[in-house]
Amino acid sequence: MPSLGSARYGKDNVRVYKVAKDGTTGVQTVTEMTVCCLLEGAIETSYTEADNSVVVATDSIKNTIYIKAKEHPVNPPELYASYLGQHFIDRYAHISAAHIKVIVHRWTRMTVDGAPHPHSFYRDGNETRNVEATVTRDKGIDLKSAISGLTVLKSTGSAFHGFVRDEYTTLAETWDRILSTEVDASWTWNTFADPAAVLEGVERFDAAWDQARTITMKTFAQDESASVQNTMYKMSEQILAAAPETKSVSYSLPNKHYFEVDLSWHKGLKNTGKDAEVYAPQSGPNGLIKCEVVRSLEEKVEKLAV
Repeated sequence: MPSLGSARYGKDNVRVYKVAKDGTTGVQTVTEMTVCCLLEGAIETSYTEADNSVVVATDSIKNTIYIKAKEHPVNPPELYASYLGQHFIDRYAHISAAHIKVIVHRWTRMTVDGAPHPHSFYRDGNETRNVEATVTRDKGIDLKSAISGLTVLKSTGSAFHGFVRDEYTTLAETWDRILSTEVDASWTWNTFADPAAVLEGVERFDAAWDQARTITMKTFAQDESASVQNTMYKMSEQILAAAPETKSVSYSLPNKHYFEVDLSWHKGLKNTGKDAEVYAPQSGPNGLIKCEVVRSLEEKVEKLAV
């Protein structure tokens, strides 16, 4: 007889917008999120026996997402996700884990006549700040924070040579190339006991996100890159040092290729090597480079001792 190996369900793509209004200054701050909430626990009979008595309706989950956004701060998103997930564990005895994903969309305050406008904003890119929270009964809260969709490019300062060459290789070595990628960077935190532990020292989350973003862009810009692999490792090392309560850092960086266009067929026009100025951006195929960098065992022992 087959059996249910695993199951979770919930509500996805819940769009939430919250505005914080300062009655004294008239300044407003906006946050727009897309939230996913999936539950698991003693719900197998709803699959195997058509027993809906164990199902918290996905519409109820959607309503809860809005209510908890009203009752609690939504910034930083790590805190909101912790409150939301803990609610389902506390409210429903048969739910053993809540999986929350929060995507924060970018709104930047307008500057008008040289001054920040109190209530006007613009979308200055597709970059998002993401959080994944897993709240488990009796096991605490696991959090992963991330930067996604940050597109970066530098027109020099990148090389790629010395790689394996065999009968399958056509790629030429280069000591100077365009390097562009769409950053997907994430870092996992030490487990928190409950939302109160997340709230204590809550400034850690905004600080780590700011530092990770700054490290990513500064290292990308300044590193004389021998490869995407080596540059992403340098980024990861720095984030672990800057955010001591994190366990690991991961990067996923697709190569967004820009190829030289040979124009020599037109009156001998030079547009390769040091003379290259015109390139053809490529949509695919593309290289995809990933890594996870974890703390050394010695570092983990040191932190436990503290």
